[in-house]
Amino acid sequence: MFKIISANSIRKGFSALVVVTLTTLLSFTAHAADPIKIGAVAPKTGPLAGGAAVTQWPNIELWVKEVNARGGLKLKDGQRMLELIEYDDKTNPGEHIKAVQRLATQDKVDFIVAPYGTGFNIAAAPIYAKYGYPQIAVSAISDKMDELTARYPSLFFTLGTTTAFVNGVKDILAGMRDSGKIGNKIAMVNVADAFGIELAEAARPIFKDAGFDIVYDKSYPLGTPDLSPVVKGAKAAAPDAFVAWSYPPDTFGLTEQAIIEDLQVGAYYTAVATCFPAFGQKFGSKIDGVFGAGGVNPDTEEMQAYFKRHKEMTGKDADYWASANTYVSLQILEQAIEGVGDVDREAVTQYIKDNSFDTIMGEIKFDNQISHKFWTVGQWQDGVFRGVASSNMDGVAEIKEKSGWN
Repeated sequence: MFKIISANSIRKGFSALVVVTLTTLLSFTAHAADPIKIGAVAPKTGPLAGGAAVTQWPNIELWVKEVNARGGLKLKDGQRMLELIEYDDKTNPGEHIKAVQRLATQDKVDFIVAPYGTGFNIAAAPIYAKYGYPQIAVSAISDKMDELTARYPSLFFTLGTTTAFVNGVKDILAGMRDSGKIGNKIAMVNVADAFGIELAEAARPIFKDAGFDIVYDKSYPLGTPDLSPVVKGAKAAAPDAFVAWSYPPDTFGLTEQAIIEDLQVGAYYTAVATCFPAFGQKFGSKIDGVFGAGGVNPDTEEMQAYFKRHKEMTGKDADYWASANTYVSLQILEQAIEGVGDVDREAVTQYIKDNSFDTIMGEIKFDNQISHKFWTVGQWQDGVFRGVASSNMDGVAEIKEKSGWN
């Protein structure tokens, strides 16, 4: 038997089909146009706000602007723009963890940029791992990397171990001593934070085994407003070299006091923020020959182009170390997301583990979630902070002898 269908029924059915089809297409188009949500939590206030304002926030801004200027990241369902959601952790680990919780559960972001600072990366690792966010730590060093990466499968390290950092300083000091430029007496101070404490603990036996005598060993709280007693104590010990495992506020404060007290040493080293352009602008030629954490090879085409873009798009100068590392971590995340073609965090994490990445610092690859390509020591030379010690980096500069505070 044949069933006769009226023209009216056909028209109704066709109309319904058109509505369903249009609804499906509109839904698909809306989904495809949804932005990829990027969360970022770092200090905007508190003792580490100054460092994050140089290293962390501008590079996040640069990356988001560059990606969106290209039309977004290329996924399987088309290009999708980035939407950035920021929170201030107030230099407080508890506030950082609460902000990550909010990003994950309320804002429902797809990815979160790793924290600023060693202590924050370690303290927040459990919450990043809980929600499966790949955490590419670019401002953290630790000798517990193997233990931490085994515990947290989405945690990656890029700056090297504490021991590698200390050995970089030790090797330079030993070379200067062996060539007769300095003696064997070291004054060592550290900020009482996970970063400074771990470095100081690693440095004591390493310096001792290298034949150095630590004649002054002092710790001070993060955010200490007056560091003159620390420098005066170091000067009274008559050292040949001064080493400070410091964070940005104290790097500036210690150096200012060293100049005021005329701390005369053949080798002067401060850690984080020694590489900041503001450090060079504040102290000028006085810091020629000063050593600090990290470094870059500023002469490569990639780095020169990066410095130019950074200035043009953020209005700020990139620093000569961790700025590039922060940007590199975002290049890695970008290439992993596009490599997967989706915002599946588990797949993106695995992609980071399995692949190498083309960055402004050259090819970066992780071995058991750890990169072995990084700078350890830099030095101010004629107004530029150059890398003078590294692990597997090209363009290491010869060290320059320091001649007082000019």
